[in-house]
Amino acid sequence: MDAGYLFAQGSVLLTGSRQGRELFTLDIPSVIKSLQDVTTAKTGLPLLRIYWYDGMRLGRPTPEQSTLADSNDIKIRLGQINSAGEQKGVDALIITDLAQLARNHAIRDAVLLSGDEDVRVGVMLAQEFGVRVHLLGIQPARSNQSRSLAQEADTTTEWDKATVCTFLSYSPPSTPCVAISAAAATGLDAQIEPLVAALAPNVLAELKVAFASSDQIPHEYDRSLLQVGRQHYGQPTLTASEREVLRKAFVRLVGNK
Repeated sequence: MDAGYLFAQGSVLLTGSRQGRELFTLDIPSVIKSLQDVTTAKTGLPLLRIYWYDGMRLGRPTPEQSTLADSNDIKIRLGQINSAGEQKGVDALIITDLAQLARNHAIRDAVLLSGDEDVRVGVMLAQEFGVRVHLLGIQPARSNQSRSLAQEADTTTEWDKATVCTFLSYSPPSTPCVAISAAAATGLDAQIEPLVAALAPNVLAELKVAFASSDQIPHEYDRSLLQVGRQHYGQPTLTASEREVLRKAFVRLVGNK
């Protein structure tokens, strides 16, 4: 399970465009059931476990990732998010686990939710040990999954909107309170705090006065803030809603000092 793919394409399916993770609620028991259902349908075999791949932001798991790690039948596997907002090490973890599980005869079939062409080599390695690999996508998978990855897999299928809605729900921050809860729940506050803590007392005082009449963030601080956002969201380009949530959180945290 490539979480980056799940959230990115799940958000497009539900809203028509890519949205920030903090605007979505993941129902963990429901997503586990959906994965168990597709595994049974594709393989007829009992589930070994679910490997959940994601990127750590600023070197530590988010609250959601920690909750997943605490859940039954899930092994969380975390790479890193670099300063450009790119996932690093996640594909390598997927490839390594596919190859090792196949080599050790721990699995006979694997269901893979991903769209990245880089994991194709893992599919090929697993197949060399007799494992059948079933590629799972999110509708429309034809346009959001690597074609060569789909061609390499033994079977392909996709989750439609009705299925994704059973475990992923969109909750836009219609009020400041909702936006605050979203930022805190995804660990965004904790990642912005070091920027605020590093402000000199006179700068902090000036920003508080400025933010009393405007939410405009000076360029030198906004640039650092956007870098934190790229790490948090795991992507080099932020959407307008992601930038808005990021800036509102910064203004709020400055005001709380």
